[in-house]
Amino acid sequence: MNDLKDQFKYLVAGYYGMFLVDEYPLKEFVIRDIKEYIENFIQVNPIDNYDYKKEALIIKDETTDRVKLQDLLLVLHKIGADLEVELVVKEKLRKLGRKDYL
Repeated sequence: MNDLKDQFKYLVAGYYGMFLVDEYPLKEFVIRDIKEYIENFIQVNPIDNYDYKKEALIIKDETTDRVKLQDLLLVLHKIGADLEVELVVKEKLRKLGRKDYL
């Protein structure tokens, strides 16, 4: 059960991570694909007494941008996204890493 909750959490964090990737011109399409993947995940793997919307809002508000982008890389792999978007996300993470140490 916790495994399903953890999967849901990284899917949602990745979803919100994609909103941070303004450098990718087709981000709206990737966001749509991730949203559909999450909706399908919920249908296939229902969790009793679990408030998905509440948890999604908590994840959105309390997860750092770095974690959202790292989770996004996992999600992009799951949905079969283009390598181009993965490279953009990795570059964004590199830049974010430099800011952490300046």
